[in-house]
Amino acid sequence: QVQLRESGGRWVQTGGSLRLSCEASTGTFRTGGMAWFRQAPGKEREFVAVIRWSGDNTYYADSVKGRFTITKDSAKNPVYLQMNSLKPEDTAIYYCAGKAQRWILTSVPTVENDFDYWGQGTQVTVSS
Repeated sequence: QVQLRESGGRWVQTGGSLRLSCEASTGTFRTGGMAWFRQAPGKEREFVAVIRWSGDNTYYADSVKGRFTITKDSAKNPVYLQMNSLKPEDTAIYYCAGKAQRWILTSVPTVENDFDYWGQGTQVTVSS
């Protein structure tokens, strides 16, 4: 089972920026796609963004569109989430997720069950 680990979460003031990173447990990690989810206190885990490994196709939740950017990199650090213009409602634990199998462009994975492995989460707190 692939292990993922998120990092970069911290407190940031409203309007600020933050970049989250996700590291895989192996340097030979390969995946069909990677995603970010988040879970605020008392709320269900929600989709944030996903990137297709082949082709760099991306899809974002409406709540973060235009503010967040998901990118991919090496096998060790496969995915990042650049967060700009942060709002208090962005406060949550952010999770990195991986989908083992490739997916077609007409079937974008956006729910928890679409993904096969997860990180432990990193806390992001936004306030004025």
